Amino acid sequence: MSIDGPDQGTAEASRERPDGGLMGRLRAVSLVAVVAGAVGSLGLMFRAGQRTPRFLLVLFTIWVVSPFVALLWANIVSKRWSVVTRATLYGVTLVVTLGSLAIYGELIVLRPPRSRSTPLFVLVPPVSCVLMAIVLPIVASISRRRSRRSAGA
Repeated sequence: MSIDGPDQGTAEASRERPDGGLMGRLRAVSLVAVVAGAVGSLGLMFRAGQRTPRFLLVLFTIWVVSPFVALLWANIVSKRWSVVTRATLYGVTLVVTLGSLAIYGELIVLRPPRSRSTPLFVLVPPVSCVLMAIVLPIVASISRRRSRRSAGA
């Protein structure tokens, strides 16, 4: 049994089926979260960097948006991934989006305007990418191992 429903027994069967049901909704929420996270993070970054030179703002824009671009790319290429790996991707997308917005929002809203915010805007994107680079391959590996076992049984 899989997340998609009782008629889906293996990862291979769920790969052939177009996204529907719970997985379709998770994918839609994930795509909305990617866009909202990118736009919200940029808005908070621009708010924090009102007096920052334009060249640095361009560099920070690329830097802050990079995890969301990676998540969007992963969402696009994930159609052939197993259900478990795709569900993990959607979960990681929500964690990265909510985490980034929470950290940047706390930084802008709750801290005094004179506090230095640069370190968090520098650290959050690579930490997000490391999270993706660790979690997704591990889950994909476990999913492949499980599907081989069930195919051989």
